[in-house]
Amino acid sequence: MMIIGIPLEFLLFAATLLGVALFHGHTLYIGLAGLAAVSLYKILVAGFALGPGFEGFAAHLGHELVTLSNLLCLLLGFALLSRHFEKSHLPVILPRYLPDDWKGGFLLLVMVFVLSAFLDNIAAALIGGAMAHQLFRARVHIGYLAALVAASNGGGAGSVVGDTTTTMLWIAGASPLQVMEAFVGSSVALVVFGIPAALAQQRYSPILKHSHAHTRVDWGRVGIVATILVFAVATNLFVNFRYPAEASHFPFIGVAVWVAILLTSNLRRHDWEVLPESFKGSVFLLSLVLCASMMPVEQLPLASWTTTLGLGFVSAVFDNIPLTALAIKQGGYDWGFLAYAVGFGGSMVWFGSSAGVALANMYPEAKSVGLWLRHGWFVAVGYLAGFLALVLLVGWHPEVLGGAR
Repeated sequence: MMIIGIPLEFLLFAATLLGVALFHGHTLYIGLAGLAAVSLYKILVAGFALGPGFEGFAAHLGHELVTLSNLLCLLLGFALLSRHFEKSHLPVILPRYLPDDWKGGFLLLVMVFVLSAFLDNIAAALIGGAMAHQLFRARVHIGYLAALVAASNGGGAGSVVGDTTTTMLWIAGASPLQVMEAFVGSSVALVVFGIPAALAQQRYSPILKHSHAHTRVDWGRVGIVATILVFAVATNLFVNFRYPAEASHFPFIGVAVWVAILLTSNLRRHDWEVLPESFKGSVFLLSLVLCASMMPVEQLPLASWTTTLGLGFVSAVFDNIPLTALAIKQGGYDWGFLAYAVGFGGSMVWFGSSAGVALANMYPEAKSVGLWLRHGWFVAVGYLAGFLALVLLVGWHPEVLGGAR
């Protein structure tokens, strides 16, 4: 069904997002109501890409199950990790090694960017969020939150193990060197959005100038954090390098995080009491992810650098995984350009990427689309600057999956 030329499911999703933006205190119920409305419409009227009716809905859920499970496991697992990180007192010691002005905030973004190239971008964003919570006395500017998400997405965009979309490209036959071209754009973008974000954060709540002289690090909790990260990184690298085709069939990273949590439960008590509230926030965020996955994006314009530029803006609102799948099926893209666009582009709106969804669970004030766009405007500027750098420095080279240009 079309209304003024727009499919009804788009309008239902837009109404859900508008409700979330206007009524922050009822986001869970609005998200679930929107998911119910979109699901019923797809079941009773429009159907799914995998079939009509309830059978199509079940097939669609099965297709999205690994993504949703991974996200849920990481959201809950890193809620526990962030508490250990805070209680370790390590964030209080960090100001000894970071500059005590805006450059400290920028360096934190660089750290998240680098970490995301090896670790899942969701985990990198959550670690950055936990560090920022301590370094800025729990007062983190929304523009800086947007920059944390952009740094995690930018770092993952050039690595075949840093983002689901780049892993998809690798599985389909793209060379890791082809995908690494995205680092040219994301590195330029990091400077463009990172400096104003760090300056805004310094004005809003300056970085801790001095760590407590007598503070002692709880190395047991640091060990728990390190164990969880090692399990996540090792699993991510092992699965993607040895069994890339299996990565979409099981939530390896999320399960690895929880194996590490259970193995370390006797070292220090986990703060299990944070899970109920974290679970509520996670359910809301997963409802938006599932809604986005049901949007009827069934074909793309002819491949070109202008089309790819537009896909970055589209991925800020809709799930970038089906967009990537369509681009792979269509062919004719420069895969480094595509990795940058769909990987980094989702940073422009908080629900445009899993990293943004995860960080909004940690910082509920980030769930305002208006505030995100108003205070995080430099992310969109960074996206455009990074894309321009790709055009001028790398050039558009349509590539055949398998490495031939």
